[in-house]
Amino acid sequence: MFYLDKRILNFLVIIILTFTTFWWTFFIFHLSFDINMVISVVVIRMIASAFIFKDYSLSWSKASQKTFLMKSIVYIIAFLVYLPIFYGEVRFSFLISELFFYLFVLNFTMYFYHYIINRSTVSKTKSVVIYGAGKAGIKLESEFSNTAYRVKYFVDDDKIIQNRSIDAIRVLSKEKLKDKIGKAKFDLLVIAMPSASQERVRDIYERLSMYFHSIQILPSLDEILENKDFTKQLKNISVEDLLARYPKDLDKSKIVTFIKDKTILITGAGGSIGSEICRQCERFGAKKLILLDHSEFNLYSVVEELKEIEVVPVMQSVINLEDIDNTFKIHMPDIVVHAAAYKHVPLVEANIYEGILNNVIGTKNIIDTAIKYNVEKFIMISTDKAVRPTNVMGTTKRICELYAQNSNGNGTDIVAVRFGNVLGSSGSVIPKFKSQIENNQNITVTHPDITRYFMLIPEACELVLQAGAIGTGGEIFILDMGEPIKIVDLAKKMIELSGKDNIDIEFTGLRPGEKLYEELLINDSDAKTDYESITVATPTFYDIDKLNADITELLACGDRLEKLKEIVPEFNHQLN
Repeated sequence: MFYLDKRILNFLVIIILTFTTFWWTFFIFHLSFDINMVISVVVIRMIASAFIFKDYSLSWSKASQKTFLMKSIVYIIAFLVYLPIFYGEVRFSFLISELFFYLFVLNFTMYFYHYIINRSTVSKTKSVVIYGAGKAGIKLESEFSNTAYRVKYFVDDDKIIQNRSIDAIRVLSKEKLKDKIGKAKFDLLVIAMPSASQERVRDIYERLSMYFHSIQILPSLDEILENKDFTKQLKNISVEDLLARYPKDLDKSKIVTFIKDKTILITGAGGSIGSEICRQCERFGAKKLILLDHSEFNLYSVVEELKEIEVVPVMQSVINLEDIDNTFKIHMPDIVVHAAAYKHVPLVEANIYEGILNNVIGTKNIIDTAIKYNVEKFIMISTDKAVRPTNVMGTTKRICELYAQNSNGNGTDIVAVRFGNVLGSSGSVIPKFKSQIENNQNITVTHPDITRYFMLIPEACELVLQAGAIGTGGEIFILDMGEPIKIVDLAKKMIELSGKDNIDIEFTGLRPGEKLYEELLINDSDAKTDYESITVATPTFYDIDKLNADITELLACGDRLEKLKEIVPEFNHQLN
């Protein structure tokens, strides 16, 4: 009944406005009022409105520029219909004047109604500046109208629109904004550029952060949720946003061709890298995922996330060869991604045998079984700590690289992918720093000069799959991690982002096996691929029979550190 009333009201508005505008136009042209003409025009407009375009159902309270444009088009078409009918009786200029007068009054009425219904009753107590005057920024400005934030300015790098205005809000350059703010801080800066590079976001932060109490950012284009207000998707700018590296040569079509309709087994599926590999495989169209992990909770967590693909959870340890063999026999995977490993340097230093067993024997079991069951491609996740290792963990991963590189053949293409730290992983310093900041504790850093490579988990995993796609067997691929970052600078940035001024940095000294900097290459003679983000390390030959014998002896011998140095001569154990 309410909807019917709205339609009747719409028709009444058409009638009232038509009679009113005709009367005023007749008055301006000093003509006598012709009731028959008016009735005819009203009928034609209502027919055009109701039966051709059905614009009587448009909601005025939710009207947009598109709504106003549609209304205008309807009545221009109606005008063209009745123009020949009355042209002989009334001057052309009269009809044109009446039409534009009518459109002005109609749109004014709609705008006024829209404003009255939708005007904000929220008290504007906070100031916000939107960086980016594109579609995202304009949408945000509209959404902020019903919040406590008043949009003070737009900021944009495009000189064409600088010093102009959008909805009476000026568009400024970064320099002009600094002049406007002066010494007082605004409440919020929103970076509304979903496609902006990490370098650009970092530049904006470094130039403007001092002028705002907080900074928020829209997610990337891939992460933005459709049919959801942008204001509800804003997030506080994080250290990941400032340090993340987005590879420019990511070849998603190559990954799709590699992954689509394949059965993929992922070891360590519940870990930071393994779970993201699972998500990427689902996204790129894999047919089925075999998720193997010895942690019940981690396995449960990743299975709960994957809703669009067939998933088989397998709670096994990679060191149990008989169970692994049975899993391969049942599911016959096309691709194996081996992400299972112990990665925490001090813990492996304290548990050398367990580190060797899980990392070396576990990898050997998975590679041997993959070859036995003719898996098409095997991808092993390695680490920069395998390069000239100073700890047991890195040395075990170097042995895994050697085994992967020298086991290649028999129809299974075996490749390894080496990269540094990933931002936000369970073993990363970032979650630790965040926890210390949240608990108002000082941040602990081992050494003022220690550096590490960093990359976002999703980008690293996409490049892992891309490297797997181009691998032909025997390669150790190296991901471009950019420049290493000083951990103390990372800590300072996280303190700054937290807004807390009561937190300091404490230096605790290097831990056993830890070195000041990591490397990604053993020597500089790396080979190029078709992608700048991926290079190939020089191969290292190691007779596979001797390597198998050395691994067997490594498990049985009394001095495992000496045996590790024998297998990996560049191992320089640092006890610190």
